[in-house]
Amino acid sequence: MLPPTLPQACDVLVVGAGPAGSACAHHLAAGGLDVVLADQHDFPRDKVCGDGLIPDAHAALRRLGVYDEVAALAMHVPHVRCVGPRGGHVDVPGTLSVLPRKVLDHVLVRAAQRAGARLLTPLRFEAPLLEGERVVGARLRSGEATHEIAAHWVVLATGAAPGPLTAAGLCERHTPSGVALRGYVRNEAMGERIQQLQLVWHPRLRGGYGWIFPAPGGLFNIGAGLTGSHITQRNGKGRMQDVNLRRMFADFCAVYAPAAELMAGGELQGELKGAPLRCSLQGARWSRPGLLGVGEVVGSTYAFSGEGIGKAMETGLLAAEAVLADGGGPEAAVRQRYEAGLRGLQPKFDLYETASRVNQYPWLADLVVWRGRRSARILRRLSGVLEETQNPGRLFTWRGLTKLLFE
Repeated sequence: MLPPTLPQACDVLVVGAGPAGSACAHHLAAGGLDVVLADQHDFPRDKVCGDGLIPDAHAALRRLGVYDEVAALAMHVPHVRCVGPRGGHVDVPGTLSVLPRKVLDHVLVRAAQRAGARLLTPLRFEAPLLEGERVVGARLRSGEATHEIAAHWVVLATGAAPGPLTAAGLCERHTPSGVALRGYVRNEAMGERIQQLQLVWHPRLRGGYGWIFPAPGGLFNIGAGLTGSHITQRNGKGRMQDVNLRRMFADFCAVYAPAAELMAGGELQGELKGAPLRCSLQGARWSRPGLLGVGEVVGSTYAFSGEGIGKAMETGLLAAEAVLADGGGPEAAVRQRYEAGLRGLQPKFDLYETASRVNQYPWLADLVVWRGRRSARILRRLSGVLEETQNPGRLFTWRGLTKLLFE
């Protein structure tokens, strides 16, 4: 909630209190800076997401000192079940858990507050404050009232929606690189049967996949969507392939019996909700004078899997480290440090972009399932993809496919 008197200035204004923004605000405040963390919603609040936490997310949570708190609330799962179009599956072990974003984001926000960040809600980003070309703060809105906060640095962590990116002067492509639809279903009778992350590929889901993720308390996150850069260029403007997400969700239930059973025997909690995705560190400038973009603002979601929580936190931490290093130093040096950090992550995103071809050619999933069930070595490689110790792109190049067939 908003206090009677809003601050006029701070060292760093972080706009958006999702994983990227909260991680950034936490690290900055712990480093001794005066940090304001603003979000357009009061907490706890919902966020459309698959809710899966893979090893990179666990590593970031440990860096923030909240892993034990999250682990006590989350549903721990032993593996990812990859299901091919013919119905075969392979279970890939990994360090995995599921926690609805309504809970996870609240944990991260509270941790940022404990570190010293001041949380202001509900405040929606309208526009940057400028001195020449440099961003020196932001104009925020609550209801009919507007408020300006001056800051030496602004960190934009508003997610994949193009409006704030455009207003901030970062947007290079309005088109998202993916879209997804998910719902929560309570079906305690299936709690014993579905105890893993389930990913399902099928020709009727071409371009993406369907998923079922078990959450605590007999709750399941079920959804379907397109992931990756499914964009064609027309007259210099990006356009994503046409998709009816509700039809895709219905197709998922039609081709995958556990999804149909889950929906038929369960109780839908609220509505099915959709959201855009920005993947592969593409579609936006990473910074401008006085402003750093983090999380899905800069495309922190993996194209192949649609997972973005861990990398969102990593980008937030990279931004905070760039501001804190050497007392900040010259502005150009801060931006260079941050963008160098993102370039260090870029190869991983490029590899997942390559691996996302399995979403376009679902028969590849059948091949991976077939080989993974018959080769302990292949299964270890698949597990290494989850743990980020294995190059995912090598599995889905022609050379990699040849190895899948014959090694």
